[in-house]
Amino acid sequence: MSNKTLNLFLKDSLNSLKKDGLYNEIQILNGSNESVINIDGKKFINLSSNNYLGFTTHKTIMEKSIEAIEKYGVGAGAVRTINGTLLIHDELEKEIANFKGTEDAIAFQSGFNCNIGVISSVMMKGDCIFSDELNHASIIDGCRLSGAKIVRYKHNDMKDLEEKILEAKNSLDFNKGMIITDGVFSMDGDVVNLPLLVKVAEKYDLITYVDDSHGTGVMGNGAGTCKHFSLQDKIDFQMGTLSKAIGVVGGYVAGSKLLIDYLKVKARPFLFSTSLTPASAAAALEAIRILNFSIEPVQRLWENGNYFKRGLKNLGFNIGKSETPITPCIIGDENKTQAFSKKLFENGVYAKAIVFPTVSKGTGRIRNMPTAQHSKDILDEALSIYEKIGKELEVI
Repeated sequence: MSNKTLNLFLKDSLNSLKKDGLYNEIQILNGSNESVINIDGKKFINLSSNNYLGFTTHKTIMEKSIEAIEKYGVGAGAVRTINGTLLIHDELEKEIANFKGTEDAIAFQSGFNCNIGVISSVMMKGDCIFSDELNHASIIDGCRLSGAKIVRYKHNDMKDLEEKILEAKNSLDFNKGMIITDGVFSMDGDVVNLPLLVKVAEKYDLITYVDDSHGTGVMGNGAGTCKHFSLQDKIDFQMGTLSKAIGVVGGYVAGSKLLIDYLKVKARPFLFSTSLTPASAAAALEAIRILNFSIEPVQRLWENGNYFKRGLKNLGFNIGKSETPITPCIIGDENKTQAFSKKLFENGVYAKAIVFPTVSKGTGRIRNMPTAQHSKDILDEALSIYEKIGKELEVI
């Protein structure tokens, strides 16, 4: 029999979330995650996917995945340190290092456990981490697990960062210091001021850590934010995911050979969790090779992103300060944001409401992600529906 105390807690919590507009319903896709998706037999324009380049259904990438299953099987069979490191894992890591302009790289099962495992293996009690206030949840959790002192600085504000560093140096007795930031911020679409961040880090001898999960495949002709600024040799940790623009699943850190050697014996997700499936590793490897060969998918992504962004702005929507194809439509009130998303769904557009705790309270938004797969006709149809609902709900 279920525990009555637990059930009461769960029911009260869920009711509270629903009342505040913070409850998120999960729909099931009847097929692949593309520009148009199928839910319960109905077609929807998909503006919620992080499949930026359309690689999840890229024919060659899928073929490489199948070939890997035939050669290696469906699983690696063990953690990497026992006998779960396959040739395909080694090839993937070498390709990531080449792609990111570093000496070496290490692959993890997801971007989330990469951040948790890597940050907590390098930073520890007695150290200090300076973290952008809008960093991803996995960064926040990794920092907490490390036991290091965490100092949050104002979003992308290098003046505040430097002031916080000086305060910490005067009031805290810490050993190592690290500045950690997203490269592209996933809910706002803005980009870190990396040149200034690097200057601050060098001035105070601080470690640099850039989570480029939303910059890889988007910035720097696909190679990421660090390469966009030609600063790949100045960043100690280039972290990223293989699940967004790359289209598969997994995470990685690219950096020096010394760093990667250390992580392979210290990062707990690497040590205690079975490695990426051969199919995933092979698919990610092929996706990166495609990006090394051609920037055409990245160009299409930017063209569609700019087109949709202009369309929403011209209609009178608040799209914030996005500098990338990520296009937030900021509504504000959580309940109104949920109502807007529901209306979009009723009219054939799948674009999810993003509310607290993913973003701050009072900044609810619809996060739109036009991809390289969208056609102008599809985006025009979505803009027409946005206009209709925006007027109905008096958002524009």
